Amino acid sequence: MASLRKDITTRATPEGVWDAIRDIGALHTRLVPGFVVDTRLEPGARVVTFSNGSVVREPIVSLNEEERRLVWSAEGTPMTHYNGAVQVFADGAGSRVVWTADFLPHDAAAVIGPMMEAGMAAMKKALDGTTA
Repeated sequence: MASLRKDITTRATPEGVWDAIRDIGALHTRLVPGFVVDTRLEPGARVVTFSNGSVVREPIVSLNEEERRLVWSAEGTPMTHYNGAVQVFADGAGSRVVWTADFLPHDAAAVIGPMMEAGMAAMKKALDGTTA
């Protein structure tokens, strides 16, 4: 199984970052605008439309308020397995956000890695633009 980890630091507070992450239906407006262009909620999941046109159903596995950690999987992709997690940590006056993804097949890393980097860049831009 391939595993990738990406992280950013932001001047936004951990509470502000977590508030944006836990708002699972607002990826396209609050957390990663431009990277995600639409998010639609379904019972137990969100349907995400990425800027490249791909649409993925993401069942929500866990939303842990105490740990500030969100876990999801993905359906409707060529991968046979995907599990993503994003977690927020205090970092000085701001925050550190860590996104991990475990997936199969291994060669999907050629697509997943650049998508994660683009997503984290969009997240940093959105979060650094906030006053939270």
